[in-house]
Amino acid sequence: MFVYELPPKYNTHWLANKRCGNHLFASEVAIHRALLTSEVRTFDPYEADFFFVPVYVSCNFSAVNGFPAIGHARSLISSAVNLVSTAYPFWNRSKGRDHVFVASHDFGACFHSLEDAAIADGIPQILRNSIVLQTFGVVHRHPCQDVENIVIPPYVSPESVRSTLENFPVNGPREIWAFFRGKMELHPKNISGRFYSKRVRTEIWRKFNGDRRFYLQRHRFSGYQLEIARSVFCLCPLGWAPWSPRLVESVALGCVPVIIADGIRLPFSSTVRWSEISLTVAERNVGKLGKILEHVAATNLSDIQRNLWDPRTRRALLFNERMEYGDATWQVLVSLSEKLHRSYRRSSASEELESDT
Repeated sequence: MFVYELPPKYNTHWLANKRCGNHLFASEVAIHRALLTSEVRTFDPYEADFFFVPVYVSCNFSAVNGFPAIGHARSLISSAVNLVSTAYPFWNRSKGRDHVFVASHDFGACFHSLEDAAIADGIPQILRNSIVLQTFGVVHRHPCQDVENIVIPPYVSPESVRSTLENFPVNGPREIWAFFRGKMELHPKNISGRFYSKRVRTEIWRKFNGDRRFYLQRHRFSGYQLEIARSVFCLCPLGWAPWSPRLVESVALGCVPVIIADGIRLPFSSTVRWSEISLTVAERNVGKLGKILEHVAATNLSDIQRNLWDPRTRRALLFNERMEYGDATWQVLVSLSEKLHRSYRRSSASEELESDT
């Protein structure tokens, strides 16, 4: 992997805001840092299999609501590509096919936080040949993944996970049966014809707020990882996009993730055995959550927990500043390697066909 050394306006200048390296979209920062000290990094671009373009597009926080504002993303990426294609011959040599970017926000390579607008904008033409590492992924055809891509987990601080586990080990007592803390609109907002969370979170609140088995909270709490570590089941409903950091936090802290997001494509499925460590509930069945979780608790909960508590699973979903064997950056490189091998096989098969002809 050759890592382009871009001027700091594309990456490190954004780190002046400390949130940039720790918020849920910060995998763009973590992957860059890990690659800089990785054994796979080469300083000779002529021996590289892939080229990493380190542009931080999610570190511009709105002064209005504090959320990442990515309206500048397309121009920033276009400027970076113009720079590397002018200074080096490698982009033009492959037309960007061996160049890797990170799009770690709601709808990935479409660079918009609302799906309708993301689809309308589409993937920038300049990225259509490249490889995009993105948190967004669905099993069906979608315009925002109509590019060579790898689904990666959202960023969760490994230090915060380790600190929580010092007080609450994964196999410790769990007095909260079903947990969710987050945005639950009593009357979900209709934006561009879409309701927040497709009303799923609203239905959870209306149906189970009075149920003692469910610990539901609508307000932020900085120590909420402690609540996850004390819970048996952690609800992971969709928001605007199907994925959320709760997926990673639940797995990392030993709480069974209950995934409520139809068609979601989960990260590193060849390594993380999602079907053995989580539950999937269809959005239309959210009102039956109580019965579904009761059934699991009475049948195979111990098996799911045993699989979930394997430390290798936790490691695969966490990004470390220095890459570790089996961690999330390692999994990215494994996925890239698999793409490379498939490309070699296709090339070899094509050459054999031409030879036979």
